[in-house]
Amino acid sequence: MSGTTTLVWFRRDLRLSDNPALTAAVADSDHVVAVYVHAPEEEIPWSPGAATRWWLHHSLTALDAALRRKGVALTLRRGPTLPTLIALARAAGASKVVWNRLYDPATVARDTAVKTGLRDLGFECESYNANLLHEPWEIRTGQGGPYRVFTPFWRACQMRLDVQPAPLPAPRRLHGPSQPIDSLALDELDLLPKIPWDAAFSQHWSPGERGAHQRLEEFCGEWLGRYDEGRNRPDLPASSRLSPHLHFGEISPRQCLVAARNAIVEQPAAAKSADSFIREIGWREFAYHLLHHYPHTPEQPLDERFERFPWVESPALLRAWQQGRTGYPIVDAGLRELWTTGFMHNRVRMIVASLLTKNLQQPWLAGARWFWDTLVDADLAANTLGWQWTAGCGADAAPFFRIFNPVLQAERYDPARVYIRRWLPELTQLPDKWIHRPWEAPAEVLAQAGVTLGHTYPRPIVELPASRDAALAAYATIREPVAPART
Repeated sequence: MSGTTTLVWFRRDLRLSDNPALTAAVADSDHVVAVYVHAPEEEIPWSPGAATRWWLHHSLTALDAALRRKGVALTLRRGPTLPTLIALARAAGASKVVWNRLYDPATVARDTAVKTGLRDLGFECESYNANLLHEPWEIRTGQGGPYRVFTPFWRACQMRLDVQPAPLPAPRRLHGPSQPIDSLALDELDLLPKIPWDAAFSQHWSPGERGAHQRLEEFCGEWLGRYDEGRNRPDLPASSRLSPHLHFGEISPRQCLVAARNAIVEQPAAAKSADSFIREIGWREFAYHLLHHYPHTPEQPLDERFERFPWVESPALLRAWQQGRTGYPIVDAGLRELWTTGFMHNRVRMIVASLLTKNLQQPWLAGARWFWDTLVDADLAANTLGWQWTAGCGADAAPFFRIFNPVLQAERYDPARVYIRRWLPELTQLPDKWIHRPWEAPAEVLAQAGVTLGHTYPRPIVELPASRDAALAAYATIREPVAPART
């Protein structure tokens, strides 16, 4: 084979534009081999869940099509990764292997071993930052340590935003190896669920780089200007819904940042909302910062006091919550949305997580694992941050005594009752006054609406004031004693 060949190892960077590893391979070599190695066992205990495997299947389909339009095909293999990459590199005559970095503890350890193993055999290796605005180790406090509070972290990040390089263009043309490379068929990776519970996913999502940019364009054009006031409303399509695209690297945060800033130029009145959207990108950065510096947190609370918290661990309560049978409409609607679409609105995620960890006193890890298996945007950094924040045991966490009242939250953020009626059709006929609290509705109102509590819709599985008191009492058992005031 004439000329130099570089193997590009795709992972969660399933795009052609703003892909530094791919750009470097095209610049430094004559031939490119694009490969994806499926090795979920190397990500234990957080191997991809069912919903993300569905997304991965379709994203790989889109990536292969995009690569073929440029001149090469995506080579699919099963792991283990290191011997697979060695065999592929030798078969292709490649002298170099490049990839974009991941930050999960298991993948960091795997990637370190891969780089060492390849270099020991004489291959060149380079890794790049493709999926964050800043590397997690670049942002440090004045004392040189990691941040544990978002606001000062984001202030430090903002000082660097203006020096962000422009996103990289996609290669105009790719030249593959002169000899064909064997590849598995995508179906051989067994990514799709055996039972088609994902039947409605395709109605809500378009995985792939093209779908990501279409979603970003629609969001910036229609909703960015109203994001600040609409992002907490699950009844409105005001959130960006870019999280699964970002997780799989179908679009980069730098591309999102540029799009938001360009929208401000075109719509000056959207500046405040655009800043709110960019701040959400900052929360994603913060999640990865924490995961890098505190790699134990996907399994253990950052606040060590919570290792002693007296969780109830009731399989029956957990199952009722998972199935959307808690008797609290906003919670049940959120869990129905999750099961049907692989997604849940962020405000609703906080409400359902609060009910689980505080009113029901179920371990935050039980909720994190359920989200991990059912969310198409399941991301270890964001999932860990979100659950520990709501449970009160993480960095910059909500105080434990901040317990969301699902009724008040629903009345505030679903004022027209649109979200409830969308996901709980059995309550559709209830008047607005009662739909967020059907257990308080008069018997004749329930009858007229065709609602039978305990039959067509469950009664609340826990009483709110009493469960709040019980949660605070449990917290008191681990809370550090307050020093007596000086007299």
